[in-house]
Amino acid sequence: MSTIEFFYDVGSPWTYLAFHKIEALAAATAAELEWKPILVGGVFNAVNESVYEQRANATARKSAYMKKDLGDWARLYDLEIQWPPPVFPVNSVKAMRGAYLALDAGCCPEWSRACFEAYWGRGVDISQDEAIEAVAKQVGLDPTAILTGIGRQETKDRLRATTQELIERGGFGSPTIFVNGSDFYFGNDRLPLIEAALRS
Repeated sequence: MSTIEFFYDVGSPWTYLAFHKIEALAAATAAELEWKPILVGGVFNAVNESVYEQRANATARKSAYMKKDLGDWARLYDLEIQWPPPVFPVNSVKAMRGAYLALDAGCCPEWSRACFEAYWGRGVDISQDEAIEAVAKQVGLDPTAILTGIGRQETKDRLRATTQELIERGGFGSPTIFVNGSDFYFGNDRLPLIEAALRS
């Protein structure tokens, strides 16, 4: 069976787009899908600090096109995405630690989708405990247990380890996707290439 490793952070709209399609792609190609929550800020700090400079010095033309491009993709995928939300970039560390707790509970995709929709669909600041509690309730997890769990060192270490794994494997952002261990792709717009690789 082919494998898809999906390294992702819910703070990225382009990742939301790819997330929205990756399960169907895996099913259509009979590939095993492995969720790999990361903290993309940790990746940027380690190997891609130019992102911060680009944000600080964005040109009006490029920003306008990026907004159009995101809107085009969102309409194609039938997603509600606002750009940017009231808080951007968001501190997604609690949401991404929570993804590991959801992974253990068997509902990582549901957790991640709820975080994506809260932040990119409704502009909710998912760095706040209240937002994390609401996501937990939405997916049937105990909010108190989730807030306790995201503060545990074990959970912190899991997120840190997967983020470091992506860095060591050559990644520089979210979403990063590996097919069959070594075939590397970055970005939502690479999904057709991923499908072609899986079908070949």
